[in-house]
Amino acid sequence: MSDLAPRLDRRRFRSLAGPVAEALVAIDKAALAAGLEGELLELVKLRASQMNRCAFCLQYHLNAARAQQVAREKLDLLVAWREVDAYTERERAALAWTEVLTEIELGVSDDDFEEAREIFSENELAHLSAAIGAINAWNRISVGFRFAPELPGPRAVEPA
Repeated sequence: MSDLAPRLDRRRFRSLAGPVAEALVAIDKAALAAGLEGELLELVKLRASQMNRCAFCLQYHLNAARAQQVAREKLDLLVAWREVDAYTERERAALAWTEVLTEIELGVSDDDFEEAREIFSENELAHLSAAIGAINAWNRISVGFRFAPELPGPRAVEPA
């Protein structure tokens, strides 16, 4: 499977572009400091990473979300979040805004903006938008360099 081999190790990326990595991490810290919930931010990062097909970021943020005790059903059903009643109004607004900003080539309508603005303060929306931009940047870096997710070793399958 050499076609899936990393092009650049993530640790090497950090050694080469440390200030870039630090800036992206600082955006997340600012979003938390602005009052956005850690669980909400992990859901946003996971949804953008799903959309961008970033295996490394999916695994990383699933682990982070589990550590923050995000409800399992929210993690399991995230790809179909619009179809289930597992998410709060605030989470739903953040996920919708994430999708709009991640698929930016489709544009951002006034209705999309107003829906987000009804739920988030101006300050929160500014920080949420920056956090969405940061995870999209990480996704592009990770996919471009094929950062490998840290998967557990092989598991024995037990008979049913």
